[in-house]
Amino acid sequence: MEIRTYNQEDKASVVHLLQLNTPEFFHPSEQKDLEHYLDHEVEDYFVVEENTVIIGAGGINYFPEEKIARISWDIIKPNLQGKGIGKKLMEHRINHLREKQEIELIVVRTTQLVYKFYEKMGFSLSKVEKDFWAPNFDLYQMEQRNKG
Repeated sequence: MEIRTYNQEDKASVVHLLQLNTPEFFHPSEQKDLEHYLDHEVEDYFVVEENTVIIGAGGINYFPEEKIARISWDIIKPNLQGKGIGKKLMEHRINHLREKQEIELIVVRTTQLVYKFYEKMGFSLSKVEKDFWAPNFDLYQMEQRNKG
C-alpha cells in the first residue's frame, strides 16, 4: 500500500470510489461537487494505491487567515473499509499538517454515518446541522488542535 499525491489522471478512479460509496455514505448529488473539487479546489490531495489500483483518497484544504486546515473528501473502497486504510491516510495528512506551524486547527466536515471514525482519530464534535449535504446526510463538524 502506498500513499501518493493525487494527479489529474486519477480523477476517474476517485470518482468511481465515490460511486461505489453512493448512496450508503454519499448522496448522488455529491458526485458533481467532487468533480468540481478535483478540477478546481484541490490543494493537497492524496490517493492510496495497492498494486497500482486506487483504493482510497482524501485531501486537505487551507484557510490561512483563520489558521485552519480542513480534511476533505475522504473515500475508501467499500470492501476495504475497516481495515486501517482510512486511519493510515488520516495519519499521513495529520503528519503533513504537523509540519505547518501556521495551522492551529484541523477541521473535518462529515456526516452522522462516519463521525465515529474521526472521534477515534482524536477529533471532537463542534457542530451538527441536519440535512446539510442532502436529505438524511447531516453535517457533523469536528476539530482537533494541530500539534505542529
